[in-house]
Amino acid sequence: MTTGEFDPLLLDPTRLSITALLAATRWAEFKFVRDALSLSDSALSKQISTLSKREYVEVKKGHVGKVPRTWLNLSRTGHLALQAHLAALQDVADRSARHIPDEEHTDG
Repeated sequence: MTTGEFDPLLLDPTRLSITALLAATRWAEFKFVRDALSLSDSALSKQISTLSKREYVEVKKGHVGKVPRTWLNLSRTGHLALQAHLAALQDVADRSARHIPDEEHTDG
């Protein structure tokens, strides 16, 4: 079995968390993502900017009444990138599980 390639953009734990959260929903409100991941507005904005430049995340701005809102969505490109990255992680986990040493053979 060959190891899939990791997505360099998703090696960052914050960006991985954002894409994983958005994968489970459609058009999540910015505040929901911010609060769910315990990020500041500026930290989330910076990561969303990076992800949207690569077309992993779509951003839609609008209003609810007179209150401005921002919604985020994981694009098809983002879904595919996340799936491939998670497959590469799973491959590493599977290979490491096959090589757990017996207690009798451990140094210690």
